[in-house]
This record gives sequence, structure tokens and C-alpha cells, in this order.
Amino acid sequence: MAIRVLIVDDSATAREVLSRALKKDSEIDIVGTAPDAYIARDKIVNLKPDVVCLDVEMPRMDGITFLKKIMQYMPVPVLMVSSLTQKGAQVTLEALEAGAIDFVGKPHQNIYDGIDDIERELIAKVKMVASSNIKARITKTLHLKEPVKASFALATTTNKIIAIGASTGGTVALTEVITKLPRDIPGIVIVQHMPAGFTASFAERLNELSQVEVLEATDGQIVGKGRVLIAPGDYHMVLRREGGQYKVKLGTGDKVSGHRPSVDVLFNSCAKYAGANAIGIILTGMGADGAKGLLKMRNAGSHTIGQDEKSCVVYGMPKVAFDIGGVETQASLGEINNVLISKLNKMK
Repeated sequence: MAIRVLIVDDSATAREVLSRALKKDSEIDIVGTAPDAYIARDKIVNLKPDVVCLDVEMPRMDGITFLKKIMQYMPVPVLMVSSLTQKGAQVTLEALEAGAIDFVGKPHQNIYDGIDDIERELIAKVKMVASSNIKARITKTLHLKEPVKASFALATTTNKIIAIGASTGGTVALTEVITKLPRDIPGIVIVQHMPAGFTASFAERLNELSQVEVLEATDGQIVGKGRVLIAPGDYHMVLRREGGQYKVKLGTGDKVSGHRPSVDVLFNSCAKYAGANAIGIILTGMGADGAKGLLKMRNAGSHTIGQDEKSCVVYGMPKVAFDIGGVETQASLGEINNVLISKLNKMK
């Protein structure tokens, strides 16, 4: 059965271009379009779409406000379509916190000229969003209204590293994990699949909510206690050991497992340079990036944790990692911090 899609955008041109692009795939059916939230509300009730493609900036009611109402009164998987600008990045992160499953960057010049670049991504993400776990997404939306800053009893953790990989649904999952960490947690390195320009805003947002220091990584930066480094969009990040310190190195290079940054690239380096001193965590996400790398970490003596199916928005990356033997312990998103602290306290 075809995926029923409703497109909500105040621009008639954007609605036409997005509809035309999605209609190229026989598994997608455009059941309607709407120029604003009020018309969209009625069409969601009457047409019952499987996916709503939602613009951020709209008249009468902005996309974020409307998204929150959708999640509260008539939950349906939402794919945000937003401009790849600094303002667009900040608003998109708000949308992901408010309940959107994922986003596609809309060309901010001429959408006709830019549609070819995002067409494949748009189709793939509509299909992914349609199959996502909306129940897990709603649960996290409600939970994140008041981020918890819990404290844990932590044993000596010299020279320990925590590596985390995530994709679709990862911004919310990472917020859940990072905002609960104690300030004396060992250094953390993260790959979250995001475009260039978005990771800086995400790091700033997490830093505001957390006890730990959260930064977009720079080349050669030290991974120290209480510091969280997020790989910049469009750059691979690897861990290196120099003297008595861990540092990160950034580079471009080819995409690995379909991504740059790639979780596999980060995890492979952690297996090589940290081994038994590392803990690897793989969170919600589409595809398989990070699965083989997590297995390498486990084979190198690292403890490994995978998010369980029930709490994942998309049980893709953690599933593949689990299936190939890369996951030592599976846990729900709400329990990952407790498992992490427990493993840290058992490490020498």
C-alpha cells in the first residue's frame, strides 16, 4: 500500500515542486496539500495521512506551534522541510524536540534549481518516517519538557572514553542521555548524522541544558573529563592517543557507510586507540552505520551498549549492531545512563 503524504507549505511553488518530486516514486501517494496550519489540521483529520511534510515558516500559525498541536491531539509522523540556514538550523532543532521525526533541507534560493539535489533524500526520508516508531517519539517529546540533571556516584575513570553514534531520532535521544550526565563523566565523542551548520547549533543547545561541556569538535581538540565533542557536519572525526591524552582529528575524505561524518569511522578509531578503555553506544537511526565499528570496539575489549527496539524512533543501526554481535547490552533510552555508569564503575 502506498504511503499517504500531506504537504504543508505556504508557498504554492514549493507545494508543487515537492509533490512532483515525491510522485516520481510509485510507493508514495500525495493525498493533499495545504497552505497553512488551519487547512492542514482539517486535512489531517479527514485524509489521515501516513506522513506530513511540514514547512517551518508559515502564516497564521508557525510550523513549530502547529507541530506541537499535532503531537498532542492527532499524532502522525512529521518530516520537517526547512531552509539550510543558521536560523533554519535552530528552528529545525526545536522542531525535532517538539516531535518531528526528521528533516530535509529545502534549498533557500530557487527551489526549482535545488530540488534535484534533495529529491533522493526526500523520497528516502518520507519512507523512513512512515515506518518510524511514533509512540517512542511522543514519549520522548513529553519527557523532554523538563530535562533532568541527575548525579551519579562515579568511580575513578582515568583514560576512559565514551563514543556515541546516532542518526534519525538521535537529537532527542542524545539530549535525553547527555543532559543526565554528571560533570565528572569521562570524555565523550559523538557522531550524529546532521548537515554542516546544524551541529554547532545542536552543541550549543545541549551545552545550555547539561552539566557537562558540549562543543562542536575542532581539529586536534583534547577529549577531557566532563567534555562532550560532536563531529561537525560533513567532517569525519577520529580518536587519537597522543602521549597521555586523547584528541580528535577531523577530515573530509569519502563518505563511509553512506555518511560523513560516519559512526563507523569514529568507532573504528576508538577500537584501535582506546580498546578496553572505551565504551561504545549506538542509538536510534536508519541504516547500518556504526554497526561494524561497534563490533570492532567489542572485539577490542570495549563495553558496548545498544538502544532497544521499543524506545528507538528508528530501530535500524542498533538492530544491525545487535544482529552481528556488536552489542554487549541492550537497554531502553531511559536506562542507558544507568547502564553506562555501571559499566564505568566496573572498569579498571
